[in-house]
Amino acid sequence: MAIRPVFDSPEEAVSDIFDGASIALGGFSAALGCPINLLRAVAGGSARDLTFIGNGVPQGATGNPEQPFFVVPPERVRKVICSFPAAATTRRGVSPYEAAFAEGTTELELVPQGTLAERLRAGGAGIPAFYTPTGVGTQFEKGKEVREFDGRKYVLERALRPDFALVKALKADKLGNLVYRNTARAFNPPMAMAAKVTIAEVEEIVEPGEIPPELIVTPGIYVHRLVLVQGRQP
Repeated sequence: MAIRPVFDSPEEAVSDIFDGASIALGGFSAALGCPINLLRAVAGGSARDLTFIGNGVPQGATGNPEQPFFVVPPERVRKVICSFPAAATTRRGVSPYEAAFAEGTTELELVPQGTLAERLRAGGAGIPAFYTPTGVGTQFEKGKEVREFDGRKYVLERALRPDFALVKALKADKLGNLVYRNTARAFNPPMAMAAKVTIAEVEEIVEPGEIPPELIVTPGIYVHRLVLVQGRQP
């Protein structure tokens, strides 16, 4: 396996994200296992008509009590596929994405959390679609195929195969093998497997063989680029 390129900055690593790209954003929320530096680089870029896939909307924690979050401007985002669309970015009022969803300027595809995880896992495993009982008889069933197996109804869900995945890991070796910390394991591993190009933000890069094999969660075959960042995050 080839040595993975290590980029000098998050901005350089995401510089080829193109208009209309779909991006899986790792982490459980803005401050839990989220690749904040990579997301900030995307927010500071110019790519438009983006689709974001993740647990919540594309925002990150700043650590500033006066302005606790930053977001990718909703006017540059065509669609968000997520489980938790309501995320306040100020102490009071409606977040920019809640307003964009309500106005219809940004499309929202609401997905149950377990279904979202499985759609990503299926994408990484090469499975184009699967049946699940989750959502049967609810708004999640609308417009989808429903079949009955052994007396129970199931709805067909399509796999997700994003153009890019931005993931956060604790450590990587130079072959791209990743180790995660705590909640970073919630969505980062299936997103890393599902994407066509996976960019990993890590806190430490070591030589091949220095990570015990039993600690590796994401094999390097799924990781294409590494970015070394300073400072531990949740």
